[in-house]
Amino acid sequence: MNRPEYLSVQGRRLLDRRGFLGTSGLSAAGLGLSSILHSEGLLAKETQTVSGEAPIRPVIDPNQPYLSRSPHFETAAKQVLVIYLPGAVSHVDTFDYKPELFKLDGQKPPGLPAVTFEGPSGNIAKPFWDFKPHGETGKMVSDLLPHLASQVDDFCFLHSMTTDTSAHPQGENFMNTGFTMEGFPSFGSWVTYALGTENQELPAFVAINDPRGLARSGKNNFGNGFLPAAYQGTDFNAKNPPNHLARPDSLTVNDDRKTIDLLHRLNASHLENYPGDANLAGRIASYELAGRMQLSVPEVMDLSAESQSTLKSYGVEEGSELRREYAKNCILARRLIEQGVRVVQLFNGSDPAGGNGITNWDSHSDILKTHAMQAEIMDQPTAALLADMKQRGLLEHTLVVWATEFGRMPFLQANGTGRDHNPNAFTCFLAGAGVKKGYSYGASDEFGFKAEVDPLTVYDFNATLLHLMGLDHERLTYYHNGLERRLTNVHGHVVEEVLA
Repeated sequence: MNRPEYLSVQGRRLLDRRGFLGTSGLSAAGLGLSSILHSEGLLAKETQTVSGEAPIRPVIDPNQPYLSRSPHFETAAKQVLVIYLPGAVSHVDTFDYKPELFKLDGQKPPGLPAVTFEGPSGNIAKPFWDFKPHGETGKMVSDLLPHLASQVDDFCFLHSMTTDTSAHPQGENFMNTGFTMEGFPSFGSWVTYALGTENQELPAFVAINDPRGLARSGKNNFGNGFLPAAYQGTDFNAKNPPNHLARPDSLTVNDDRKTIDLLHRLNASHLENYPGDANLAGRIASYELAGRMQLSVPEVMDLSAESQSTLKSYGVEEGSELRREYAKNCILARRLIEQGVRVVQLFNGSDPAGGNGITNWDSHSDILKTHAMQAEIMDQPTAALLADMKQRGLLEHTLVVWATEFGRMPFLQANGTGRDHNPNAFTCFLAGAGVKKGYSYGASDEFGFKAEVDPLTVYDFNATLLHLMGLDHERLTYYHNGLERRLTNVHGHVVEEVLA
C-alpha cells in the first residue's frame, strides 16, 4: 500500500510527518530572522498600534539616555509631580460628599453586599468628619483635610475612579504601572523614556519614599520594568539621602574632579572598542550621572537655605516627627522640580511590615485614629507644597497628580470601626499645567459605593496623564517579548473634559 503524500479529513489536507517537520523548521527560521531584523532596525515596517498608526519611539542616544526629547505634541506640562498615598484613602471621608450617608447612618446597607474583601459588612456609617463648603466653587470637603480644602479652586477632582483589584499590592501596581502584575514599567519610567530630562546633573525620575520605608509593592512602584535601566526612579528622601554618593573626607574636591575626568576618558576609550553596544553605553551613562550627582544632590537636599517662613508653612518644625520628615520631603520635591527633574514621585505611606504602628491609609479598624494620623502627616505639608509651587510659578509647567489605589466602603466592617476596600469608586485629583481648575468630573452613587456617572478606569487615568505630558498613550510603545507594550495595555481613553 502506497503511503499518501498527505492525509485528508473532511476534505482538509493535513501534512505528513516529513512535511510538518519541514514547515516547522522554516517557521522557526523565519521567527529567528524576524527577531534579528527587528533588533537591527531592518524590518520594512513598524508594528501598528490599536489606533492603526505606527508607534512613536523616542530616538535615544545610548551614550546620553537622559537628554531632553520633544513630546509627541506641545502641551503646557513639562514636568510631573505624583503624590501617591498607599493604603486607600477613604473618599467618603475626604472629598466625596454623600448626604445620604448621614440619613442612613447605623442602618443596614440597602442592596449593598453583605460580604466584602475582608469579610462581613456592618452598618452604613456617616463620614467620621464633618463636611463644609470651600472656595468660590463651594466644594464640599471634610474637616479631616482643612489645608487642602482651602485650595479646592485649583483642583480638578475625578470622583468616578475604578480599579480592577481590591488588594493593595496589585492595586499599587495597577495605579503606578498599568498592570496588576509586577515587572512592568512605572508611569515615571515611561515619561522619562519618552522625554528625558532638563537637568543632566540630576536623575530624570526621583522617587521620594515615605520616611517609614517603601510602599507595599516596593520599587515596582517606580521601577523601569523592561525599559532600559536608565529610566528607573532614583530612590531617596530627606531623611535618608543617598549617602553612597558623598565624597570621602580624605578626598579633596580637586582630586575627586581629576578622578572623575580620568574615569570618563577610560570609559570613552572602552566604548570605542565596542561600537554600538547600547547596554555598555547605558551603564557608563548611569555611572557618570552618579559622579555628577556627588555635587548636585548635596546641594539640592540642603534645606538650610530655606527661609523660616517657608519652613513654618510646611510644618518642618512642629507636629509629630513623621510629619516633620514628610514636610522635608515635600520641600525636597519642590526643589527637584525647580531644578528641572522630569518626574518626582512623593509617597505618603509605607508597607505595614516596614515599621511599627500606623504606616499608611489602610483603615480596617479604628478609621478615626488611622486616617486622622495620616492626615496630620500629609495635609499641611502637601498643601504648603502646592501653594509654594503656585507662588513660584512652577504649576504653570508642572502637572500635579494626587492618587491612591482604591477607595473605602460607605459602610463599616463587622468590627464596627473600620471601612473595607472599595475598588468600585474612589477619588483622585489633578492640578497645575493643562488641567481645569475648580472642576469635578464623574460621580459615585448616592452612597459612594460605585462609580455611577462617567466611570473612569486606571487606563483612562494614565492615558489622560500621558496626554497632559504631550504623549499619545497609544503610540508610546516599547517592543518586548514580541509585543508593542504600552502603559495603558490595549485600553484607555483621554478624558477631554478635564483638559484646560
